[in-house]
Amino acid sequence: MNGANGYTLKIEHENILFSYSHISPNFVVELGDYINKGEVIAHVGPRYLDEDQKNPYKDPIGHPTNGSTTGTHLHLGIKIDGKAIDPIPLFHE
Repeated sequence: MNGANGYTLKIEHENILFSYSHISPNFVVELGDYINKGEVIAHVGPRYLDEDQKNPYKDPIGHPTNGSTTGTHLHLGIKIDGKAIDPIPLFHE
């Protein structure tokens, strides 16, 4: 768990850090794996998780959620040299 971001997968390549948040706790890849372009690395969701004592996030009726969220979605973060960038231009190349 990564706080409000829920389950998060981080991938490092040279000076670039990619983070994928609010993903399934059943990761497809493991620590130390090499990732190839187009490879499935994780699945989005679920919104709800089993009880986790370390998870303070719950919906209005008390169900534990995958971080601070109201529904299944993905947060993509990219940092270059430790500085966050807008990832949208990368999808237009």
